[in-house]
Amino acid sequence: MWRVQLHKINYDEREYQAVKDVLDSGWLAISEKTFNFESAFSDFLGHGAKSLAVSNCTSALHLALLAIGIGKGDEVITPSLTFIADQNAVNMTGAQNILADITSTEDWTMDPDDIERRITSKTKAIMIVHYAGFACDMDRITALCKKHNLLLIEDCAHSPGADYNGRSLGTFGDIAAFSFYANKNIAIGEGGMIVTRNDELLEKCRLLRSHGMTVPSFDRFKGRAATYDVESAGFNYRINEIGSALGFVQLQKLNEANEKRRIIVEQYYSRLDGNPLISIPFRNFKRGKSNYHIMPVLLSEKIDRMAVIESMKQAGIQTSIHYPAIQTFSAYENKVNPTPKAQYICAHELTLPLYPTMTIEEVGAVCEELNKAVKN
Repeated sequence: MWRVQLHKINYDEREYQAVKDVLDSGWLAISEKTFNFESAFSDFLGHGAKSLAVSNCTSALHLALLAIGIGKGDEVITPSLTFIADQNAVNMTGAQNILADITSTEDWTMDPDDIERRITSKTKAIMIVHYAGFACDMDRITALCKKHNLLLIEDCAHSPGADYNGRSLGTFGDIAAFSFYANKNIAIGEGGMIVTRNDELLEKCRLLRSHGMTVPSFDRFKGRAATYDVESAGFNYRINEIGSALGFVQLQKLNEANEKRRIIVEQYYSRLDGNPLISIPFRNFKRGKSNYHIMPVLLSEKIDRMAVIESMKQAGIQTSIHYPAIQTFSAYENKVNPTPKAQYICAHELTLPLYPTMTIEEVGAVCEELNKAVKN
């Protein structure tokens, strides 16, 4: 259907072999593939990171909030330019979302000044998102948490392989959540990872991940345990071995894939910088290395975005929006505070195709059709 689609998975024979190995093993639930993936992910991040694989990033966020003790009566400051999973996870704990605005139309990460303005006596944690793989201002945000004695949760759904001044994103907060959804830099369809440097939080999440059980099914299958205890209420937020096997291979390919993304983004810059009706965020970003998760642009307010999307669709170019404003959703309308800068971005942002195997010719086709669409 698409001449250039929004995303393509970066798979080759290594992923197919990894899945075959799992099927040949006869065991699909958590076992050695998952343990290997968790260990490799911890090593990849460094800085004392400890990792726990889960069913998806939303479950990682939910477990993270529960592990640090977020509940009814608490306030959590959350991003205003993000996928709704952040707000949903907070809502499911009984806590209240307080949205913080973005920094500017050039820097779409959370504004530390606005974060501090939102802090009250009920604030217990700050949840940040490294939008599009660009790091928030971690020096200022970690200083805020220390000053006000607040916990920090990093939503790293966009950012595996990205850093802040050389330090891996996901290693700054008390706890972090990563996504391995089908369009992510590590793509396994569904899946996520909890990361923390705190052993106590890791063990809380481990129990919560699997019904509060003390002994995993794999140990019982291998005959290492005959029974188990349940120490707390918990969930089934487990990943499976096929997902972990795919994730392990994708992790080995991540640095190379992210570098290919960077080259493609540079091509976008060179082709779109001269169009006064289009601006590109993070053009002068200096806080570290991005992993270029998505390719967002900001259309002039003179432009009818839906008309551009339809024009691109007719030309065979798939686009998207990252993201609709939180305030526009029925579940949150009139229940969260306004964030004018983020709401402006949400009304005018357009996401262009980006994936590691994208060709220079495909970038040219996207830019040609976009320039034509906004001109018309």
